[in-house]
Amino acid sequence: MNNELNTLGLNKKPSETKVVVAMSGGVDSSAVAGMMKKEGYDVIGITLKLYNDAKEVAESKQCCSGQDILDAKRVAQKLGIKHKILYYQNKFKQEVIDNFTDSYLKGETPIPCIQCNQTVKFKDLFEVAKNLNADALVTGHYVKSITLKNKTHMYKANDDNRDQSYFLFSTTKEQLNYLRFPLGGLMKDETRKIAKKLELNVADKPDSQDICFVPNGDYASVIKKFRPESFKKGNIKNLNGEVIGTHDGIINFTIGQRKGIRVSDKEALYVIKINSDRNEIIVGPKEKLATTNLLLKNINILGDETDFNGEILVKVRSTGKLLKAKINLKEHGLAEVKLSLPEDGISPGQACVFYNKDNLGYKVLGGGWIK
Repeated sequence: MNNELNTLGLNKKPSETKVVVAMSGGVDSSAVAGMMKKEGYDVIGITLKLYNDAKEVAESKQCCSGQDILDAKRVAQKLGIKHKILYYQNKFKQEVIDNFTDSYLKGETPIPCIQCNQTVKFKDLFEVAKNLNADALVTGHYVKSITLKNKTHMYKANDDNRDQSYFLFSTTKEQLNYLRFPLGGLMKDETRKIAKKLELNVADKPDSQDICFVPNGDYASVIKKFRPESFKKGNIKNLNGEVIGTHDGIINFTIGQRKGIRVSDKEALYVIKINSDRNEIIVGPKEKLATTNLLLKNINILGDETDFNGEILVKVRSTGKLLKAKINLKEHGLAEVKLSLPEDGISPGQACVFYNKDNLGYKVLGGGWIK
């Protein structure tokens, strides 16, 4: 056995280390596959076919489309690595799309990218990689994993604009010990330079911007396709319970929304609450959006108990800033979060992710779903 750890932190020569690289067809995962090959690892690229492309999906800026699968295949051929395509359309429909539509019908604002990572990508791909006797599952996510004393911790990426730790809070400790994220210490332009140096056809490919199965960000059309009965008219009420307008379906609204309410008032109105049981929207002034107390469900803990002593930091939306908070972990996978300062427009269905800062950076302690 080799006495030195390889670049993935494993006690094996790269040539004797089999890695599965999740290849989406984008520049990030393609660069990672190239990096692993160049370092001498035994690389297998795997691409997931997650949904059947409609014309509008194929033309929009999304990941995992038919064009992306072709791009991943071309990259694998260029690198001279083995490549497999797994057809997961039914699984993806059940575990991600159905969950997405159900969540909207409950008046929530879901994040399907986290569900996808939690189920299809890390759970199922994890098992496939294990069955292939791979030593590690490697992805192009911008997040850092640091192993200390045989325990792996997740940290925010160096590139703040690309950091994806918010979307990976539900990763289990077992998965984290098996996963590797080579891009966590790089800036995006460095990744593109690597892809160009490797002469990969995706080096200048634009980043995907939309949810993969939602063409051009039009989530209402997806819900209409799968749940046409959900577009029921209902009442719009003010905070006094008075009916001041009607809507064409609660799925057209999210907490904090201002545009599209179509009710006139002397001051700007925002969606304060969505009552799915009564099929009604509650609107009010902006100051009523502010809250300091959150209840979370389905908590996943990655940190140690001592990490939760005192004040920690939380993120309540993917593009949000880190907020000071205190966490009270409860039984049955619940937690209470008290923010130091009020925050506007926090919506059920979004994630609340926990962090603290140490000498290695911002450590991900886990998180939960806003209830």
